[in-house]
Amino acid sequence: MTSSLRAIAQSITLAAALAVASILPAQAAGKTSFKVGYTIYVGFMPMGYMKESGILKKWADKYGIEIEMLAVNDYVGSINQFIAGDLDAVGVAGMDALTMPAAGGVDTSIFLITDYSNGNDVLMSKSATSVADLKGQDVYLVEYSVSHYLLNRALVMNGLSGVGEVKTINISDADIAAAYLANPDMQNAAAWKPMSADMLAGSTQSKVLFDSAQIPGEIMDVFIGNTQVLKDNPAFGKALTGAWYETLAALKAGGAEAKPVNDYMASALGTDEAGLKTQIDTTFFFYTPAEAATFLTDAKTGIIMDDIRKFSFDRGLFGQGATSVDAIGIELADGTVLGDPANIKLRIDASYARLGAEGGL
Repeated sequence: MTSSLRAIAQSITLAAALAVASILPAQAAGKTSFKVGYTIYVGFMPMGYMKESGILKKWADKYGIEIEMLAVNDYVGSINQFIAGDLDAVGVAGMDALTMPAAGGVDTSIFLITDYSNGNDVLMSKSATSVADLKGQDVYLVEYSVSHYLLNRALVMNGLSGVGEVKTINISDADIAAAYLANPDMQNAAAWKPMSADMLAGSTQSKVLFDSAQIPGEIMDVFIGNTQVLKDNPAFGKALTGAWYETLAALKAGGAEAKPVNDYMASALGTDEAGLKTQIDTTFFFYTPAEAATFLTDAKTGIIMDDIRKFSFDRGLFGQGATSVDAIGIELADGTVLGDPANIKLRIDASYARLGAEGGL
């Protein structure tokens, strides 16, 4: 995840996003080739293995389509490509699905949940001994990202009112680790792996004050698609979902079956077997479609989405035209809507996970 998500999101005018959305349905009908983007993160790396191993092609062939899997260097850039219609699906943090394409007017569906952060995201300090000690201090992070959300949750859960109690200083994900290790004045930071692991390993005085394991499920990683594209082309969602769970089954099996997946993921992440294990250990993968369907349909997921939308609105991530937290409608898997039912722009679609769980892919 790169520099300020807010600045990027606000650079996309509602009119432009709606223009893209109005074009996509005509393009979607009858499509036989699709593009999927992902960025380098442990929860997304099985996508690369699906491509290299031929698993993705096998599933695409089953449905008579082609799926091109693309590793994109820039996280925000990948979301902008999705908004523009250049990608049919892209891997994002759940919060960013709401604050970027959905807030920009693109009707967006979460149709595949890959994992949630279970310790990958960390709030750390070289001097503070508790979260409460951060009151009034500077905290470096990628503003308006999941790190910002993590900080807010940490403060609230430790008796403070939220991010207004500290001074956040924006820094890119590309720079945060080196800056934290080199700058003695940079005492407090929030980041995710692999940066957070490098920061903690390189600074012996640093202490973990809070991590995402304390808010299970809240920092989720998902693949989103344009709702109309998925509606017009269900074979695309089925093929991608089927390929994903075949790959995850191998990863879950361990031993010789998992070795090629692990080898690929370690190499793509620029680490070794031990380094990969540290990242997988703090990532809660949904290894089966049944597990994913259960999570997506759980009432707790609705509570999480409610917390995310409130934080996002409070930080101005719905755009200047949004006057209420209810400005954007979020349709949950059971059809319940958070916010404006006349302006649903984010949908949790558990249908593909259910199909997988029922053996229908």
